Amino acid sequence: MRREKRRRLSEALEAFFTTPLDDALERHFHRDPRDEAVRLFHEVTTRVPAYRSFLADHDIDPLTIRGFADFERLPIVTKENYLQRHPLPDLCRDGRLDDCDMIAVSSGSTGTPTFWPRFVADELGIARRFEQIFHDSFNADTRSTLAVICFALGTWVGGMYTADCVRHLAAKGYRITVITPGNNKDEIFRVLAALGPSFEQVVLLGYPPFLKDVIDTGCARGFDFSKLGIKWVTAGEVFSEELRARMGEQVGATTPCFDSASLYGTADAGVLGNETPLSIAIRRFLAARPDAARALFGQDRLPTLVQYDPMSRFFEQKDGMLLFSGDNGVPLIRYGILDSGGILSFQGMLEALASFGFDPRDELASARGVRALPFVWVFGRSDFTVSYHGANVYPENVTVGLEQPGVREWVTGKFVLEALENEDHERRLSIVVELAPGASSTDARRDAVALAIEEELVRLNSEFKSYVPRERRTPDVTLAPAGDPAYFPVGVKHRYTRKPAG
Repeated sequence: MRREKRRRLSEALEAFFTTPLDDALERHFHRDPRDEAVRLFHEVTTRVPAYRSFLADHDIDPLTIRGFADFERLPIVTKENYLQRHPLPDLCRDGRLDDCDMIAVSSGSTGTPTFWPRFVADELGIARRFEQIFHDSFNADTRSTLAVICFALGTWVGGMYTADCVRHLAAKGYRITVITPGNNKDEIFRVLAALGPSFEQVVLLGYPPFLKDVIDTGCARGFDFSKLGIKWVTAGEVFSEELRARMGEQVGATTPCFDSASLYGTADAGVLGNETPLSIAIRRFLAARPDAARALFGQDRLPTLVQYDPMSRFFEQKDGMLLFSGDNGVPLIRYGILDSGGILSFQGMLEALASFGFDPRDELASARGVRALPFVWVFGRSDFTVSYHGANVYPENVTVGLEQPGVREWVTGKFVLEALENEDHERRLSIVVELAPGASSTDARRDAVALAIEEELVRLNSEFKSYVPRERRTPDVTLAPAGDPAYFPVGVKHRYTRKPAG
């Protein structure tokens, strides 16, 4: 029996259950997050064997790191130079893997499984992100709520982690009941039909393409979502505003800023930030104003935009890449997850939007969800783009095309984007699109998809409009059946781009 482990959990539970959400999210007003990052660094150097070795390999004496200016000179930690070079126990405090009580698995973009240990106390910090959403967006402190976990369960990180965090909210006193059908559609519908009417609202939590599939399937079956007060929480990839609006229409949701939220999460460190009613209002404005989005973010694609608690996850931006520091089963200091993006203060964001005549607070009927927290935007991995005639073509641009009326009704939203050469050595933009179950491929549908994608590429992507000759803008579209093993294998994490061989 380890008393230190029990003490740590007792203190974490006490803080989580007794600290109001408002107080937890205002800590950065009273303590400098930079000082907290330096404090975490010194604790990690004292207790984590792998990090001490990492610093020694870089000839760094931890005692020379006294303030934040010193902290900024620390070497960046990555999966390759740190996590994969040390035994898993050495990455944990005191070199003890048994100080953690849960191990999750992620496959990542490489498909190679990675193990992520954590302790219950680590979940409580992440549960705050879910608390923001269930309190500020869904009013689950006053409304009876059925939370339906639609992420895959088992060893994979998303489902079990989400279920645990939401259960912590229920234990804290929120009017939440959790059920875990996982990614079994028939079981989800059985749950919704049998239990949904007993609650004031139902929250679906899952991967965006899967939740879209659930709702599309339900509509095809004649399932009436409108009586259940459907809300939803997503994670795992960029979520277009067109898809948010479409899903809202299908389930009868009428307050876009309060009906859904997306998480910026990683297997490495849980949830780093979350959408808020304020961030959604901003993103909806920017989706309709590509010029404003381009000025703010510097790219021709709309990123995930969330707010974050700098006392929980401390972000830095270096050369267009995001770094973060945070506590977890494996504590991480200046960790480079290879996501491109940026950060902006709360006031800096409001001032930037004011230059376009927009104040997002005017879009919200309620003050809930307006918190003075900084923003982080995330484009994802830069290697998921395709170069075509010198223009970077982003999967996010294609996604918007597939959400247009007249197309979205018979596609799943999944696709594979490539730049290929034909027999005449002409460069062509190739897009294989997955049809919805039961939908058939026709020339008219293929042409409709190609036109919708082209129009959105021209509207959203200034490089594409400027660099690609008009006669080369229409993509070569192939419509593949649902679950096609060559492009859309079932049960495998989908990749939206392919690079040419060699």
